[in-house]
Amino acid sequence: MKLRNFQDAFVDALYDVKSPFLRGISTQPGFTVYRNTVMKGAVDALQANFPSVERLVGTEWFVAAATLYARQSPPVDARLIYHAAGFAEFLDDFEHAQQLPYLGNVARLDRLWNLCHTAADEPGIDINQIASLTPEDLATLQLKPRAAARWAWFADQPVFSIWHHNRLALDMPEQLDWQGEGALLVRSAGVVSWQPLDVGGCAFLDACAAGKPLADAAQHASGLQPSLDILELLTRLVGADVFVATEPS
Repeated sequence: MKLRNFQDAFVDALYDVKSPFLRGISTQPGFTVYRNTVMKGAVDALQANFPSVERLVGTEWFVAAATLYARQSPPVDARLIYHAAGFAEFLDDFEHAQQLPYLGNVARLDRLWNLCHTAADEPGIDINQIASLTPEDLATLQLKPRAAARWAWFADQPVFSIWHHNRLALDMPEQLDWQGEGALLVRSAGVVSWQPLDVGGCAFLDACAAGKPLADAAQHASGLQPSLDILELLTRLVGADVFVATEPS
């Protein structure tokens, strides 16, 4: 057997995929110990990467679900902080999570936190750059979100509130308005912070990420949320260190 084929078969056997090439090896007690160690590493990574999900469901439930996920979706990167890009989708479809329909979206926010935490460093925009622009130049300014800025809108669930309270191990409020919420997460000066973001703010950032100039991004966002105060939103986003900037077109 070629080395590459052996390596692929060995990894498959670790995750209980039957391989005729390794039938003798995979039944040995030492291999079982090795398999259990690898599986525990994958589950431990899921616990580290999705702490808000674990707090919601409890450790026993989480470990059981994470073990199932790890068997069907082994890590593809040795850096386990990147493990489980598809965990939210797994939870969406997981039979035992159907009574918690927001669980996959909570996992998505945990995932966004990891992406912010591990994103490449980029210099933030200089606030004086915006303040010195003419109205004409400001309208054509392209504001590019930093790699360390992530956002999401959840139209039907108060996902940000649920995630925020569980991320910080806070008690949930007795009354929670069941309505759509958005979230903005940004790493600045080495620290990931977060804040709620409404549908207009999320739409504005979507437009900026697509390369739209400021005037077009503002129009797009206002079309979805007519009450949106673009100046207040822009001030808040710049203050949160969301953007790097390109020159006016």
